[in-house]
Amino acid sequence: MIELENITKVYRMGKVEVPALRGVSLSIREGDLVAIIGASGSGKSTLMNIIGCLDKPTSGRYILEGVDVGQLNDNQLARLRNKKVGFVFQDYNLLPRATALSNVELPLVYGGGRNKRKQAMEALERVGLGRRANHKPTELSGGEQQRVAIARALVNNPQIILADEPTGNLDSVATAEIVSIFTQLNRDGITLVVITHEVDIAGQAQRTIHMLDGRITRGDCEEKVI
Repeated sequence: MIELENITKVYRMGKVEVPALRGVSLSIREGDLVAIIGASGSGKSTLMNIIGCLDKPTSGRYILEGVDVGQLNDNQLARLRNKKVGFVFQDYNLLPRATALSNVELPLVYGGGRNKRKQAMEALERVGLGRRANHKPTELSGGEQQRVAIARALVNNPQIILADEPTGNLDSVATAEIVSIFTQLNRDGITLVVITHEVDIAGQAQRTIHMLDGRITRGDCEEKVI
């Protein structure tokens, strides 16, 4: 499903070049649950952004379901993101004045989908929040807000969900709820790539990838049977 070949990413700050990725090669199969672990500055978020077509590599080749992403223009990339990929972030990124249901509907508005309200409600029910659909983020707990964010990521029926520290702001109870949801989504056939420091999430992954200084370190990508 995902093939990265010798990916590099260099940020230019004036005359200074800052390498974020240094020749990363990685394959992720359909149905994988992959955890990416690394210290701040290791390149894991940059890698996530490239996988999600939010950023372009400086060099290397990225193939997503047989499509060479590097050959796509901005409009084509936007359509690919909207149809194939759902995103979950640490800070939820919800509109504070909109209800949970309206927040989940947003990708459908951008994508021009039909039956938006029904699809959004189904996504909320999938994460156990159907009864909280008309509540605004300020009326929800942190764990509930993250579940709204997961529902928003699910509403377009993506094949891939990318999550960047999805439990970083949550207590242990809410973390366990999110881990349970991710595990079930993976059982349902969704490919998940999760940046995390949480051992609970990493423990559920079939593969754990450690990053250091823009590289995947030796001995990683070991597959576990769970």
